[in-house]
Amino acid sequence: MFGHDKDMPTNTVLPPPPVITPATASLFLDFDGTIVQIADRPDAVIVSDALRILLTRLQELFDGRLAVVSGRSVATIRELVPDIPFAIAGSHGLELARADGQSIAPERPAILDAVLNEMRQFSEQNPGTLVEEKPLGAALHFRNAPETADACEFLVTELSARTGLALQPGHMVYELRPGNADKGTAIEAMMAKPPMHGTMPVFIGDDLTDEPAFLAASNGGGIGILVGPPRQTMARYGLPDVVSVLAWLERIK
Repeated sequence: MFGHDKDMPTNTVLPPPPVITPATASLFLDFDGTIVQIADRPDAVIVSDALRILLTRLQELFDGRLAVVSGRSVATIRELVPDIPFAIAGSHGLELARADGQSIAPERPAILDAVLNEMRQFSEQNPGTLVEEKPLGAALHFRNAPETADACEFLVTELSARTGLALQPGHMVYELRPGNADKGTAIEAMMAKPPMHGTMPVFIGDDLTDEPAFLAASNGGGIGILVGPPRQTMARYGLPDVVSVLAWLERIK
């Protein structure tokens, strides 16, 4: 899927990440499953006041070198965490937004309307599945209907082959989207320019969609931190859950 699966190490328990120095690093954070708990529905996620305070402090510590890198759109992240001027890579790297709000994004593929229509027809016939419309993608969630996993995979695989859209698997979700960017290319683009250029990239994420970002961080002389149980990954360090991620972030001074 990502072009480097064969190079991934086998499942091992990863050591906890070392303390990092904000003055020489850039910090990239996945959102769902990394700094907020995964919810049954994408619109049910909770952003606590404590997290808002933490992100505000990190933005100040890293002096503009903090970014959220998410499968969610830039607009959704801004809505969930307003008034904190960090950079955002949204839609799995297809959208890039600077801390000052300036952003770039490709045009929305017209074929997404047909894809969403077929996904919704499928969802109507398979209770518990959920279709999420994104600015540059269409996601089919089956967290509340795990017995439909094979049927969901069959549908999205066929849709991908027919439309040319990239198939992106995630935690109990399949997404179809343009395939000319990912979280790794987003980190590379942000690291190529000030204020991040010349610093050490640190990326924290939990999902298969985060593997390109782990690789980009490593290639840039930095580190990747996997959240969750051991699995094949390009990350060098690990933390067990969201609570431990927030605790580690709190220790950054």
